[in-house]
Amino acid sequence: MQGSRFAFGPFVLDPGAGTLLRNDEPVAVGYRGLKLLAALVERPGEILGKAELMDAAWPGTAVEEGNLTVQIAQLRKLLGPAADGGEWISTVPRVGYRFTGAIQQLGGAKRKPLPLPDKPSIAVLPFVNLSNDPEQKSFADGLTEDLITDLSRSSGLFVIARNSTFAYKGKAMDVRGIAEELGVRYLLEGSARRAAGRVRINAQLVDAMSGEHLWAERFDRSLEDIFGVQDEVTDKIVEALLGRLRARSPPRNRPKNLEAYDLCVRARKLMDDSPQTAREAHLMLTRAVSLDPEYAEAYRWLAINHWMGWVHSGGPTESSRSTALELARKAVAIDPNDAGCRWVLAYLLAYDRSFAEADLEFTKAIELDPNEADAWAALSDITVLAGRVEEGLEHIRKAFRLNPFPPSWYYLALGQAHYAAGEYEAAVETLRRDETYRTSSRRFLAASLAQLGRLDEARAEVELFLVGNPHFTIRHWAATEPFRDAATLEHFVDGFRKAGLPE
Repeated sequence: MQGSRFAFGPFVLDPGAGTLLRNDEPVAVGYRGLKLLAALVERPGEILGKAELMDAAWPGTAVEEGNLTVQIAQLRKLLGPAADGGEWISTVPRVGYRFTGAIQQLGGAKRKPLPLPDKPSIAVLPFVNLSNDPEQKSFADGLTEDLITDLSRSSGLFVIARNSTFAYKGKAMDVRGIAEELGVRYLLEGSARRAAGRVRINAQLVDAMSGEHLWAERFDRSLEDIFGVQDEVTDKIVEALLGRLRARSPPRNRPKNLEAYDLCVRARKLMDDSPQTAREAHLMLTRAVSLDPEYAEAYRWLAINHWMGWVHSGGPTESSRSTALELARKAVAIDPNDAGCRWVLAYLLAYDRSFAEADLEFTKAIELDPNEADAWAALSDITVLAGRVEEGLEHIRKAFRLNPFPPSWYYLALGQAHYAAGEYEAAVETLRRDETYRTSSRRFLAASLAQLGRLDEARAEVELFLVGNPHFTIRHWAATEPFRDAATLEHFVDGFRKAGLPE
């Protein structure tokens, strides 16, 4: 049933897109509610047990049965009575629930195309590894990521972030479909083979609207020349899309040791995952820095890794913060022209309450690379806590447009901004997504539920949050977050208290 939509009465449910329409108008239904409705609608007439439904809506999470009851009640209220005056969802006492309406299964619905930006727009799809050695796939991934970084530094282009292009890795899809989902006109595709000190790269630039190939070339070079090839590909694409060779951006700091490069490529894939993978990344990055002490990007990722290692355990300690800040300063000192190094330093400076310096670094990062989606997302977080909530919402929307399939922490930043704006329903919908549960978003979810008066649900979220963050206190959080606005801080503290988080 992958990709199917389901029609019943005036409603159309699209589980893949996460939408419910009534007479073609969107219905504001939460993420859990959608999951439950999809489970029921996909098996109309069948009795689904409570355990099965809870697993559908809260996969891998222990929740109380009361949460299910609340969600079903909300669904019934949203759907209203069926055509015969009865309920769409009937209760089977002591067993579970059953969907009683007539269902018509429709064909799959594509994700709604994103509108094209007002400048040439491109996504670099993951390069295919043609080496017999699967170990070389990280090399092909690194090549893809570097080309994205190099292209995104051109202010004349709109470039989709790596997270979103890697969502298509290994998937067979037509170029037009991918371009529509990402909201771009051009796609760069390619392959790489690395063996015996040589590298062979094929690259082609496609206009997804016409299907026409604008440029294609094959490079067969010594492995030492890989970064020269990347520069050449970038120049050719910019020339093809902008009709002229740009004034070259200042050169990026490149690794002098290819093993350090490989370690860095492998480590940055592990950054958003669990504490366990964060430790693996730490080992790889420490090794990369020892192999190549003048490799800026390795220091940048090591700074984030130090930061994240302690965020996973409830918030960075003073010592880990200062280590992270020191590493970020080192990265910028080695390569002042790297936007990634700049925004990481900016973010850590904000937490250090060096706000004037942080603001300057954010400005510099975005000047260097206006397409750096992570910089916009991080800036949103800091801007919201400064009390400039509408500006913060603009920044996170920009980050999502550049990175339509983002890492989980974008949803935390968006949910936090919704909460700060008093948009509690929107915050709940954002923060109930499975993606956010790798982050510490439950505290904001609990506060949003509490502000809506849904105190039982808020308390349940607090319990789950404290399992992963047993040392959390409102006082410590308020003292260590980079607030610049007393009213915004008080608003968050108020929600935390109502939800029952410990003082």
